[in-house]
Amino acid sequence: MSSLLDAYLRQTETEKAEHGVAPRAADLPERYAREVDRPAEALAGMRVLVASVDGEDCGIAVVSGSPARGSEIKRFWTTPPARGHGLGSALLAEALGQAARPVRLSVWEWRDPAIRMYRRLGFATAERWDDRERLVCLELD
Repeated sequence: MSSLLDAYLRQTETEKAEHGVAPRAADLPERYAREVDRPAEALAGMRVLVASVDGEDCGIAVVSGSPARGSEIKRFWTTPPARGHGLGSALLAEALGQAARPVRLSVWEWRDPAIRMYRRLGFATAERWDDRERLVCLELD
């Protein structure tokens, strides 16, 4: 799980630098490094779903929240070689099956394939709960 989180977070930080949202840095910000170094502690109380193919972890989704408040899906990611085979859709379907409604998530505006997938599933633009520039907030009732 740590290797998936590390790959996801490093890719995200690279993209943020490429799109001018954050400076390029050699190391992960502390808030993210903690997830990689101590995932059980950092993600305590959340459901972590890991997809594997032939014994190799290649997808992750983290679901937080409660039946009273709804859920948030974060850290949803599949490795590049796993893409295009339905693994991400299956992982997201499993996450949604375990999530209380409404379900919210955020995605960087340049991740067009992800945004299209979320919209196909019924996610709609939501009132922003995160004020980071170029982050799209979506919700599914």
